[in-house]
Amino acid sequence: MKKKIAVIGSGFSGLSAAAYLAKAGNEVHVFEKHDQPGGRARQLKTEEGYVFDMGPSWYWMPDIIDNFFTDFGSKTTDFFELISLNPQFEMIFADDKIAVPENLDELKILFEKIEVGAGLQLEKFMKSAKFKYEVGMQDFVNKPCHSWAEFISPKIAKSALKLDLLSNFRNYVAKYFKNEKLRTLMEFPVIFLGASPKNIPALYSLMNYGGYALGTHYPVGGFYQLVLGMKQVAEKQGATFHFNNIVESINTENGSVISLTVNGNILDFDTVVASSDYHHTETLLNKEDRNYTEEYWKNRVFAPSSLIYYLGINQTLPHLKHHTLFFENDLDEHIDCIYEDKKWPEKPLFYVCCPSKTDEGVAPNGKENVFLLMPLATGINDEETVREKYLAEMMTRLENHLGIRNLMSMIEYKRSYCVQDFISDYNAYGGNAYGLANTLGQTAVLKPKIRNKKIKNLFYTGQLTVPGPGVPPSIISGKIVSNEIINAKN
Repeated sequence: MKKKIAVIGSGFSGLSAAAYLAKAGNEVHVFEKHDQPGGRARQLKTEEGYVFDMGPSWYWMPDIIDNFFTDFGSKTTDFFELISLNPQFEMIFADDKIAVPENLDELKILFEKIEVGAGLQLEKFMKSAKFKYEVGMQDFVNKPCHSWAEFISPKIAKSALKLDLLSNFRNYVAKYFKNEKLRTLMEFPVIFLGASPKNIPALYSLMNYGGYALGTHYPVGGFYQLVLGMKQVAEKQGATFHFNNIVESINTENGSVISLTVNGNILDFDTVVASSDYHHTETLLNKEDRNYTEEYWKNRVFAPSSLIYYLGINQTLPHLKHHTLFFENDLDEHIDCIYEDKKWPEKPLFYVCCPSKTDEGVAPNGKENVFLLMPLATGINDEETVREKYLAEMMTRLENHLGIRNLMSMIEYKRSYCVQDFISDYNAYGGNAYGLANTLGQTAVLKPKIRNKKIKNLFYTGQLTVPGPGVPPSIISGKIVSNEIINAKN
């Protein structure tokens, strides 16, 4: 029987859920508080002619994204052109820099130059990482995670030891490489998972394969093209999008959602999928209908927030790559400021994205589109004077790297984005940027559930539930929750 289904939020998980649910023959309505789709992956256009991706900028695991479009009889190339970056990115150290080549064989040669024997070790590491990727991204991440029984299968049991589920990522990397710079290079991808490499399971070496081996890509026009492509797919299936629509309450009766209050209007629905922030969604319910208490959320380990600057630079910046990581300072020191001390870092690490190096359409001719990002603790004070202090530091280090001066005077567009912006724009708990950290205690069945335990027709999707943070996992999350609803209906 055809159901009338509401999806709250049009981030990647919401877009994915809407597409699959509409394909199954349901009447799907997506409610988005902003004037465009994408959630954290919205687009910012300025009067000066700059086009910024406001959120994700690393296009990794292209096969997972391809799978979404394949499920609807289309291809990514139907919606945007994908460019493989070479180098994938550059990592800046205090006394050196490493550019990661597009080709894995070239990366092995680079590792061997830095540390004798490291080329062969990288080959072994990636062979194991490929196995984890194939098992993890096919068998693990597609589970709804109601119970551990879902993971009892001959294939997973046979693979258990090879998946390194109980060892931590830092010790795992150290078994392969002695050189500190190579270790840092290999540890970097798991920072996307929102925790220290000391607290991330070694299983997530699959990230290294999904990035370094499968390559770092860029969709021409920016990440927002993926948002638009997914929206078109959902609309083609029959989903309807409602922008500038704020869901004010989820109304229940006798253990079921009966309606939503949206912009003051009461709208009836058979099923609701919340792609919005999980904690915020629960505040739209009566207390007795919530899955989790405030105390529960206070005790979760959240991925970092971020200080972001969107900058329009009025001239070109020679030698700057598309992606650049500034790791001149100690990684653990910065991480401790995020998770232990909950304070602004004294010696920060940060990331620079300059998509105008690849795509002339995102900045006026002869100018650069620059995106700065510094990971931060959630819930800290982020007043403008503090933001500006760190902008000055990041720009000084960028100047030193590029060998230029007076970079601040070249800024013709500037917008900062930080903790309070994540809270006000996305209702993000504590101002987090990436959801829950993928620690051992917050993996699979130990994540917040995709179904409400008390309200039978309310479901949750996105980076605060399974499988976790990141663009590909969020797309998978939307598919998981849609399958739950479709299977329950059948």
